[in-house]
Amino acid sequence: MTIRYLHTMVRVLDLEKSKAFFELLGLKETRRYENEGGRFTLLFMAPEGQEDCPVELTYNWDGDEGLPSDSRHFGHLAYEVDDIYATCAHLMEHGVTINRPPRDGRMAFVRSPDNISIEILQKGGAKEKAEPWASMENIGHW
Repeated sequence: MTIRYLHTMVRVLDLEKSKAFFELLGLKETRRYENEGGRFTLLFMAPEGQEDCPVELTYNWDGDEGLPSDSRHFGHLAYEVDDIYATCAHLMEHGVTINRPPRDGRMAFVRSPDNISIEILQKGGAKEKAEPWASMENIGHW
């Protein structure tokens, strides 16, 4: 039996706001499908050079009454970065709350505009603990 990863799908309430968030993480739009009959848009985004590992943002034009209040029915998305401190600083500069700061130099969590949990992991081993991260407390849920 052969199996191949295709994508992770998450529902979003504001397609452009969610697209902008994932662009802050370094993802680019790779494909878009708009279905007039079904009244939805599928937007696929992936890191440069990893177009075969996209996240699918699903936007229902008429709203989505069935979206759970915390959007965690799928778990989280995880991305590896070269410098977790620089990535978190970049996100904070753009108004993103770091829900679980990288106190250990290895792992952080943020949430998208649709409350989707995103895990950010340091590539390779953990970085040396550093301020302001080492003393930052968790904010909200992650």
